[in-house]
Parts: sequence; C-alpha cells; structure tokens
Amino acid sequence: MNSDFAAIILAAGKGKRMNSKTVNKVALPLGNKPMILHTCDILEKLGIKPIIIVVGFAKDSVMHLFRGTNVVFAEQKKRLGTAHAVSCALKKLPKEVLNVLVLHGDDSALYKADTIRQLIEKHLSINAAFTLLTIEMENPKGLARVIRGKKGKILAIVEEKDATEDIRKIKEINPACYVFKVEFLNKYLPKIQKSPVTGEYYLTSLIDVGIKNGEKIETLQAGSFAWRGVNTKEELSEAEKLFLNIK
Repeated sequence: MNSDFAAIILAAGKGKRMNSKTVNKVALPLGNKPMILHTCDILEKLGIKPIIIVVGFAKDSVMHLFRGTNVVFAEQKKRLGTAHAVSCALKKLPKEVLNVLVLHGDDSALYKADTIRQLIEKHLSINAAFTLLTIEMENPKGLARVIRGKKGKILAIVEEKDATEDIRKIKEINPACYVFKVEFLNKYLPKIQKSPVTGEYYLTSLIDVGIKNGEKIETLQAGSFAWRGVNTKEELSEAEKLFLNIK
C-alpha cells in the first residue's frame, strides 16, 4: 500500500453488555488469539501502515498486545462516540497520509483481506471522498440499514430504532467499515451534531453531512458473507463459530 494510506482501528468502547471489567472486548480471544490481532494480520497482509488504534476502556489490555510493534495508539479519554474517536486518531496521522481505512476492533477479524482490498481500490479508482462497505444479511435485526434512491445511490444509514417497518425489511446493512479522504474528515468531522439521545458523535452522520454538501459518497456492495458484530458473550460465541468456519 502507498505511504499516503493508513488505518484506524476503533477499540476504546466499554462494551457494557460483555460485562468485562478489566479487559477490553477486542482483547478477548477469537479462534487462537485476541480478535484485534486478527484485524492487524489482515492489514499487514494488505501492506497498510501505519496502524493507529484508538484505546480507552481497559486500554492496557489492548496496548500490551502490541509491545515491540510499530502500532501507534491514540487515547479517547472521554468516550463521546465513533466520530470523536476518529478525531482523536487523526492527530496521530502522518502528514503525508491522504486516505484512511476506519474499522472496528470487535468485528473486523471476520473480514477477508480481498474484501478490504476491493473497498480501498474502489475508493481510490473513483476518487471518492468517502466509501463504505455494505453487506446483505438474512436476519439484519438490530443493525443499521442502508437506504438507497431509485438509481441505487446511497441516501442514508438508518439505525433500526429509528426505522419504519418498510426500512426494517431492508437486508443491506452497514457493518461500519469505511475509507475516507483525510481532507474530508478534517472538513466535516467538526460539523457533526451530537446525538440528543446519547450525547455521542456518530461517524455515520458523515453520510448525511457529505450528501448535503455534494461530496462523492460511494459504497462497495460485498453481498452476503459471514460477519458478526460482537457486543455480548453470546455474539462472541457466534463469531467464534463463523471464524472457525471461514479460516
């Protein structure tokens, strides 16, 4: 990968439903090692560096996994959402980095390197400001749906709690894997509004902001594949089965 490309892994969240008091969920084992190490293996395979990991809750449980490596850490001292986490990481980016891959440390172990490569290649080839991965799920319950216009253009990402019955029937979801131009992030992250419900700043808000400002926002539709967000011990167990089947 070119020197103008980097990756940010979000790994600061508390993961309340996991009930882990001293270990961040990204440091929990999946297959034969902590799940975040699988993510870094994928990035290494693609030649992406630097890798910046945003830490917060139980940060030592994550940081000790990378002793002796070139991984860079950014601390999110107040956990104010995914957009705020990316803002923390941007301060650590080398000036020559023009594009950045952003993914979550608790689900990205299940991606295939080829899928990430295709996402990056599409973003760069069409000179998009922001390109996001979308996948199809037979049972998308609890996940954010992708809304498209008549010509297939992305219009919005709608969280299930905010969705109408028709929107809940949509099977295309946002697994939260993105490629951004750094210039786009610097311009629009400060314009994101805080959620009145949670008080957090969400990265998905950049879709609305980007569309309103006429920015080029694209998607890579990756179809259906084994993917599982990990927020509970039960979901970790499901992810383990998926991981062992695809590796």
